[in-house]
Amino acid sequence: MEEKKYSILLYYCYSKIEDPDAFRIEHHLFCVNNDLRGRIIIAEEGLNGTVSGLKEDCEKYMKHVKSDPRFSHTEFKVEPHDEHAFQKLNVRVKDEIVNSGLKHINPMVKTGQYIEPEEFRKIKNSEDVVIVDVRSNYEHKLGKFKNAITFDINHFREFPEKVKELEQYKGKKIVTYCTGGIKCEKASAYLLEQGFDNVYQLHGGIIKYGLEAEGEDFEGKCYVFDNRVATDVNHVNPSVVSTCFVCGANTDHMVNCANPECNRHTTICHDCLDELEGACSPECMAHPEKREYDGTGYYATEQNGYNPYRGLYR
Repeated sequence: MEEKKYSILLYYCYSKIEDPDAFRIEHHLFCVNNDLRGRIIIAEEGLNGTVSGLKEDCEKYMKHVKSDPRFSHTEFKVEPHDEHAFQKLNVRVKDEIVNSGLKHINPMVKTGQYIEPEEFRKIKNSEDVVIVDVRSNYEHKLGKFKNAITFDINHFREFPEKVKELEQYKGKKIVTYCTGGIKCEKASAYLLEQGFDNVYQLHGGIIKYGLEAEGEDFEGKCYVFDNRVATDVNHVNPSVVSTCFVCGANTDHMVNCANPECNRHTTICHDCLDELEGACSPECMAHPEKREYDGTGYYATEQNGYNPYRGLYR
């Protein structure tokens, strides 16, 4: 099998950044000069990103990030890929590196204990272990760990409202998980704040578990925030758990409705997509602004002469 020339990096690091705006300019320029694309969020509390590029450019990027003492402990999840997983580069300054509404929580001070993938693999089915998925609906409907508790939330910032659903499990070992680990840093810390005293988090999330422990007992696919949309992580006992929004058949094909005004993000099987020309309903199929369906159900953002240097200085 031919070796894949590109890499996709997923990472985060909680570390104090005194001047996020100045750091953004320097970081953006480094990415542009090394043909790296993706989404990077910078805040006073740290940085969070997923980027793609040629393997050698990604190696250079990881070395660059770790050369800064503030980010020397950054852990990168590295996945091989055939091409860039993004059309463009976005480096933005925000209030938090993941929108949680828990700005008062500092994971550098207190957070749930890490459980490494192989250890998680050993304990995940134990009677005294409660596995908690802190991701949003569209993510855990596509795939989740067997027997995991999920919440009916559309955004991670709704997580604190759902913690009362875990009250019955106080005293048991609670292990939180998410895609790459970043949400668990604050979710597990919040559980500790709310009086849960036996709180752990899957270190590196689903992606690291797939890379290091073969993804055993992860049912379905893992939702990812790049052009792949979904990726396989289970190489032991894979299954499909999501269903078609239209007909209810099992499918793990994640799409957006071809009607841009609807743009429903859900799973729809290929047969229904062909019949509805990429739409999620007859009404959306008849919509005058419906996008042309190309067989994928993925609609890349129009580049409109995208210039990676635009917004570099402000």
